[in-house]
Amino acid sequence: MKKDVFVEVEAAQRFRHGEDICGDAFKTLKLAGEGRVIAVLSDGLGHGVKASILSLMTATMALKFTAMDTDIVRAAEVIMDALPVCQTRKISYATFTVADVRADGATRVIEMDNPPIILVREAKSVPLDFVEVSSPRYHERVIRVYNLAMQHGDRLIFTSDGITQAGLGTERLRLGWRSEGCQEFIQEEVAREPSISARSLSQKILSQALRHEPFQQAYDDMTAAVIYLRRPRRVIILTGPPYAATRDKEFAETLSGFDGRKIICGGTTANIVARELGRPIRDCLRGNTGGGDIPPAAEMDGVDLVTEGILTLTHAARLLENDDAPREKNPAVELYNLLVESDSIVFVVGARINEAHQDPSLPIDLEIRRNIIKRICQILEQKYLKDTQVSFF
Repeated sequence: MKKDVFVEVEAAQRFRHGEDICGDAFKTLKLAGEGRVIAVLSDGLGHGVKASILSLMTATMALKFTAMDTDIVRAAEVIMDALPVCQTRKISYATFTVADVRADGATRVIEMDNPPIILVREAKSVPLDFVEVSSPRYHERVIRVYNLAMQHGDRLIFTSDGITQAGLGTERLRLGWRSEGCQEFIQEEVAREPSISARSLSQKILSQALRHEPFQQAYDDMTAAVIYLRRPRRVIILTGPPYAATRDKEFAETLSGFDGRKIICGGTTANIVARELGRPIRDCLRGNTGGGDIPPAAEMDGVDLVTEGILTLTHAARLLENDDAPREKNPAVELYNLLVESDSIVFVVGARINEAHQDPSLPIDLEIRRNIIKRICQILEQKYLKDTQVSFF
């Protein structure tokens, strides 16, 4: 991707009330070498396990075919041929929306039977042109193809019909929320908070749709996906002392000269930065409201977060793997939130070994620093589509 462009992709989902699995599937793929991000939303026929199988198969195949630039009609035929037949309704069916976004904003969207996509620019929806194509073998399946030129600040929103049909049949919304209602809500939210992230906006869309449902219980599977094209939010994380003490000053100045948010993980690291930059470390009253054994954070002028090292990084890695939106408050959760909210993450890792972390009596999860950073980078890149960079001192 271009250094001044980041494509943020997020989705919020809710199962149909009473089900244990979601019938919608959302998948993403980042092709860094080509400067592309692909996102797919599929809605399987019905609910529960059967719908989940249909949507997962569809999303997986659509993602692969799009990455290979397979002909649209041919890809759709292969997908529909491959889907298992529902024994109850005697049909195999799943909708899909595919968004293929490039770093220069060139975007192609392929949509089959999902609610129409919404493009919001400066808090106003943009009218979109499209062409319709269909397969000679599946006449009833009409595919819409959009070719867009997204700009900095644009948001592309696509949903399953569980969102647009929220409240269907109720006295206030007999025809459901509909695409028009969803569109109006998105415009209002973006106008209220112009820099709202894709993550926050997708969650707000889902929450608003649930408010329209009786007892706020989802009658259908619900998915709201948002793609946000913007300049990257950058963060740097210093952790571990440099291999050579003669580089302490250079190490600390790497932090002070960085344009973005700043994090220090590790008591020794914090002491080095404090000494070299003349910035005292202050105890912080922020403790662990959610329990656990995460040491409290500290404070330093010009630094957004100062934490303990290995324990905090390891716990943050678990949170990133689970992506369970933790409600407790501790430094690991703060680190998790900063990482998720950022786009370009730079790790500056000191190579000096801390012998305390080689003690075999410590938990297995207490990995040496390099392995923890590698683990976090893999999660951030593969699951959250972040850009990461690691340098060793």
